[in-house]
Amino acid sequence: MIPGARPSLTWRSKTGYRCFDGACDYGNEVEAGQGVARAIKDGLVKREDLFLVSKLWNTFHDPEHVEPICKKQLADWGIEYFDLYLIHFPIALKYVDPSVRYPPGFTYEGNKLVLSNASTQQTWSAMETLVDKKLVRSIGISNFNVQHIMDLLRYARIPPATLQIEHHPYLTQPDLVRYAQKSGIAVTAYSSFGPQGFIELDLEAAKGVPVLMEHPDIKSIAEKHEKTPAQVLLRWATQRGIAVIPKSNNPMRLALNLDVNRFDLTEDEIKAISGLNRGLRFNNPTSVSAFCSHLASCKSIVADIFHFGRFLQYGFDLPIFA
Repeated sequence: MIPGARPSLTWRSKTGYRCFDGACDYGNEVEAGQGVARAIKDGLVKREDLFLVSKLWNTFHDPEHVEPICKKQLADWGIEYFDLYLIHFPIALKYVDPSVRYPPGFTYEGNKLVLSNASTQQTWSAMETLVDKKLVRSIGISNFNVQHIMDLLRYARIPPATLQIEHHPYLTQPDLVRYAQKSGIAVTAYSSFGPQGFIELDLEAAKGVPVLMEHPDIKSIAEKHEKTPAQVLLRWATQRGIAVIPKSNNPMRLALNLDVNRFDLTEDEIKAISGLNRGLRFNNPTSVSAFCSHLASCKSIVADIFHFGRFLQYGFDLPIFA
């Protein structure tokens, strides 16, 4: 059992968080479900007040595996439906039976990536069936680029509700964000604090990268508005119409992360923060083999990458297909 998921969810419910973002790959959906059940039992929330998100892992892209794994994840959470279900990566890998290894990870036997022949069109059609069967209320995508989205929109009967991507001042992805928003797809940012979480995981790509929380430009703007650097980073995203799902295990920071609506950055401040862009990606699937091997040796930290958060929405809502 990876520690932290169950109590963390309860803390967040008490603080006011209502959207909880999980995934098969995070390895703690059972504990997250226990946290949901406890929050409901204690009268902190009702199920209809929550927005629960999970993701289809790469090894389940073959259409015949989509519904069974979704049902397993629902059972792990102890719920009847997901509010949003995402394709985690546009990468189809060879099927791994959950009874053999779960979560399956990126690599197969011998620490190798083994691809599946499943197309995104086949997978998306199976995702749409989940909506038809009311197992999920909306479907979306994660870590897709413009070309992936253009292809998907050619055949999608139900368009993606949201695109979840790595997004922070070191990786602004303006063309991708613009295209998604123009296409009516809400954009959600993960890793809003840049290298912070990846440094904690000792990821090579994050070593030596200046921490955004300590960047002089971010600190200066934060002092001007009497806010924390984290609040400035979140407001930089939300003020540009991007939802955020920040993580923290600190109750005070949890409360502060929710309170980013009550101030506005100036246009010059937004430009200055956006100007920090380096095209620097930390969550890079091309290097996951080594990363996954490393994760196996630091499992106690993995709970930190379970993104608990609340959609901070400004002028748009995620479409729900009931």
